[in-house]
Amino acid sequence: MSFLDRMKDCSVPDLSTYLPFVVGDEIVGYVKPSFAKTLNDFQDTFTITEDRLELNQKLHSIQERTQGISEVLESLARSGIVSGWRGERYKVSRTYYEPTVFEIERAAVPLFGTIGCSVHINGITWRNGKLCMWIGRRSLTKPIGPGKLDQIVAGGQPIGISVRNNLIKECAEEANIPAEIAVSSKSVGALTYIVEQPEGLRRDVIFIYDLVLPEDFKPENTDGEMEEFQLMTMNDVMSRVQETCDFKFNCAFVIIDFLIRHGYIEPDHQDYLKLISSLHNPKL
Repeated sequence: MSFLDRMKDCSVPDLSTYLPFVVGDEIVGYVKPSFAKTLNDFQDTFTITEDRLELNQKLHSIQERTQGISEVLESLARSGIVSGWRGERYKVSRTYYEPTVFEIERAAVPLFGTIGCSVHINGITWRNGKLCMWIGRRSLTKPIGPGKLDQIVAGGQPIGISVRNNLIKECAEEANIPAEIAVSSKSVGALTYIVEQPEGLRRDVIFIYDLVLPEDFKPENTDGEMEEFQLMTMNDVMSRVQETCDFKFNCAFVIIDFLIRHGYIEPDHQDYLKLISSLHNPKL
């Protein structure tokens, strides 16, 4: 297995097999035709044709659209089509920085193929002169990637909170990192990728931060989302990413980005440019 093998998880899917999800004149997502058929029962909210899924144009405001979608999703959740309900809303727009057209329950984002954003923190420290990274193991009850390895802190980016304030909140909840330490996190970039999942399409943006932690700091989970934390040398982290599937797929992407930025993967590596291009999908 190679680093590039891990990136095959984000190979660009054939969007021609999906129906564009249109709001007004903008494509904001992509849906499987099979899922679109389940929406035929909700014609007050959706219009379905052979080549698109369209939000009913009678729903003009953000509030009207959000309410209409929410009622549909609650019905689909009762029938088991929407699972893993989070009670957390994401913005929906053509791109992350464009105006919100409506808000959607996080669990439904892949079904509609809308953009989902998150923040991931690489927690690093030094031991005996070696750079090490704190790695979390996800709770066995998580709906996605149970038991997989993860960053010390990672969480979705909901509406109503800035990325940095969300980072500080997630640091406290997931690893008991005090705010006075969390604020020193350094923004180092973003990853963008499109991944096909059984339920639909993930079009993800991950905002990445590096956080240098005190040598005597030990993370503790406070929200039940992590089973444990372990401190690994960078050589150990590299081996686990390259040789196993122990990491949740997008957490492996974040680590590959870290390895490139910090010179563990250098330009002489035969897949250097392919790895970089795989981490940044221009369609997002």
